[in-house]
Amino acid sequence: MWNSKLLAEEASAMFSNAIEMVRLTGKTQRDENFPVGSFLLSKTVRPLIAAFYRFARTADDLADDPVLDSQTKLAKLDTMDSALQGLSPVPAWAQSAWHLRQLLLQHSGLFSVDQPRALLLAFRRDAVNEDSRNWVDLLDYCRMSANPVGRFLLGIHYETNPAALTASDALCTALQVLNHLQDCHKDFTALNRVYVPADLLAAEGLDRTILGARKAPPGLLRVFNHMLDEVESLVMAAHHLPAAIACRRFRMEATVTLALALRLLHRLRHQDLLAHFYGLRRFDWIAAMGVAMGWQSPLKKFRAALLRAPESDCEQCRERPLPRCHDRNGE
Repeated sequence: MWNSKLLAEEASAMFSNAIEMVRLTGKTQRDENFPVGSFLLSKTVRPLIAAFYRFARTADDLADDPVLDSQTKLAKLDTMDSALQGLSPVPAWAQSAWHLRQLLLQHSGLFSVDQPRALLLAFRRDAVNEDSRNWVDLLDYCRMSANPVGRFLLGIHYETNPAALTASDALCTALQVLNHLQDCHKDFTALNRVYVPADLLAAEGLDRTILGARKAPPGLLRVFNHMLDEVESLVMAAHHLPAAIACRRFRMEATVTLALALRLLHRLRHQDLLAHFYGLRRFDWIAAMGVAMGWQSPLKKFRAALLRAPESDCEQCRERPLPRCHDRNGE
């Protein structure tokens, strides 16, 4: 039996450790919004998850390096790709790719570098600061940058249910877009990078430079809320993920992640994401753990919270909401 009090304390400790991390050398697992190989998962899979994370963090830091030019970044990412495939000598800075390959080789039935290689495609795009043209383009980026993480986790747990794969893709994409919205100001000012679709900005008479402002105009608030509408649809499409997972521990981790996504979605709704950073708090982790323990249904409770989200202060936003992407694209 799980001790509910202990789990709540563990969840709180996870978040406390995250906010105390010194971030001078890049992110670690504890800096992330959502659980990365947490105590909920079996000890047997944690080394694989840690190795995958170190690989992804190394590649991400390369793509974000403010000193390196784009061509150098691409060359280094190619080196990591070669290391994953065992094709060339591995320099010291790319050891994370070699280590991940070796761990996968040691686990019967698990060896595949398809998912980490897919991540490298996204980092190549980041290396040249390719903006998202439209929502479909952003989803394609998430297919490379986020979905492989969920697929990797499903693979190391030997989860083969097609429903789990589909739901995992939806949840991972939702998490990625939420992260992009949280960081849209920092990404533009520090990295000259924009994930907010250009066509949504243009529809409001805006361009990418507006993300460098300290206050979002009404048009940009409409763009943010339009993107959050799409994220909500993705999260709802992912709601059956826990039920599609056979492993109990992994099912609990998926439930926590789903609950956290819903809480963050609620928090970002109708907020000026340029003026403030809105993230998860300690109570969010404890509440999400409560969902995993069966104390509350994530969809019933947090869906209700979404419906109770405060209205925008902008009259135009209430009167003229943006159309949904499938309406705009005729899909």
